[in-house]
Amino acid sequence: MTEPSGLASALASRLRALWGTQTEVTGVRPLPGGASRESWDLRVRMAGDTHLPVVERRLILLRDVGRARDPGKNVAVEAAAMTAARLAGVPVAEIYDYGEGALGQGYLLMERLDGETIPRRLLRDEAYAAVRPVLARRLGEVLARIHQVNPDSVPGLPPVDALGQLTGLYQAFAEPRPALEIGLRWLAGHRPAPAADALVHGDFRTGNLMIGADGLHGVLDWELAHRGDPRQDLGWLCTKAWRFGSASPVGGFGVRADLMAGYAAGGGTPPDEETQCWWELYGTVRWALLCRRQAERYLAEDEPSIELAVLGRRVCEQEYDVLLALGYAAPLTVTDPLEGLEDTAATPHDRPSGPELLRAVREFLATETGGTDPRLRFHARVAANALRIAEREAMLATAHAQSHRTRLAALGCEDDAELCAKIRDGSLDRRFDEVIEAVRAATIDKLTVANPGHLALPG
Repeated sequence: MTEPSGLASALASRLRALWGTQTEVTGVRPLPGGASRESWDLRVRMAGDTHLPVVERRLILLRDVGRARDPGKNVAVEAAAMTAARLAGVPVAEIYDYGEGALGQGYLLMERLDGETIPRRLLRDEAYAAVRPVLARRLGEVLARIHQVNPDSVPGLPPVDALGQLTGLYQAFAEPRPALEIGLRWLAGHRPAPAADALVHGDFRTGNLMIGADGLHGVLDWELAHRGDPRQDLGWLCTKAWRFGSASPVGGFGVRADLMAGYAAGGGTPPDEETQCWWELYGTVRWALLCRRQAERYLAEDEPSIELAVLGRRVCEQEYDVLLALGYAAPLTVTDPLEGLEDTAATPHDRPSGPELLRAVREFLATETGGTDPRLRFHARVAANALRIAEREAMLATAHAQSHRTRLAALGCEDDAELCAKIRDGSLDRRFDEVIEAVRAATIDKLTVANPGHLALPG
């Protein structure tokens, strides 16, 4: 990460070249969140002369992180997509600069939009109570505008075969995951007829929308924009992961009927119910693989990020959601193994015991770390959650491993790789109920360690 002082100096130099006037950077503040990019909140002052007053502006700088830039990213395409959408009436930040150089490997410098993006605030705070009921329809209208942009008007916009991309990502890991195998097989067997290509945002969901008390202020994070099936955006917005515990399917705040009414009013053609369900399941499998991809940056590419590490343990949330969506599982309540534990010292060691010390560190991270730095506070909470996962795994791993071996043996499989192969080739179709039972039990075990509360969430 660049030090704020160094960034301020580079930014002031770049802005002077862009705007042709003396520019001072008066504030540089890192923003929390964002596993793939750094975000900086910037304040700049443009000097006036005898005829012009001093002008102050708020900017946002987004920068790729990591040792090597993802070759699939292209900030020029992202900037072009944002500009085309803005011209089409989509609320999008104005781009001031982009490229590679003094400000980062790949960066976007844009106006700062006012509003809120944090889902838990948008879904719970009284300040947004009035806007929540009308958001689904508004977002439908906005998606229709995005999808009416001629994809040929965005130079370099990459074409994406959604299911092919997903299958390729899964195969690249060479990591057997029976629940995802079931989901991918169902998607391949029930794929809807294609729609005409459109500009697809690629990550249109709660968290990437800037919202104020009066409505939508901006659509953010266009780095996954591509040419493809526009229905992907509708399904992604309704994917369970982006409801953040709410029962309302559209981003946690609305119903599908309102979303589709807005989409039609904006000039789009809403998909039928079966097609929408297909794209929502696609979104769940996709998020599972994207979580796994983020974890790979920590595991194999040596990026030191607690957020990337913990994302790897969210894959099982999506695996259970795949089973839920297909009717192979139901919400259930599982007691957190860490609740009600009696702490005893292991002779000859003293108290606090090992588990008590872990709990003390976890509580410290969750409540006392970070100070005024929002990014550090966010990462401290993530680290506290990582400790909870590690504590549960230490308690349950041995028993879970034995249970899993027993389940696999009952199906005539030595390991998950063999089970996945048999799901894929259909050789266990006559015993599919047993396969589902085994996969469901294994996924419940994983979630009991990673996030037991997720098991109770509705589909």
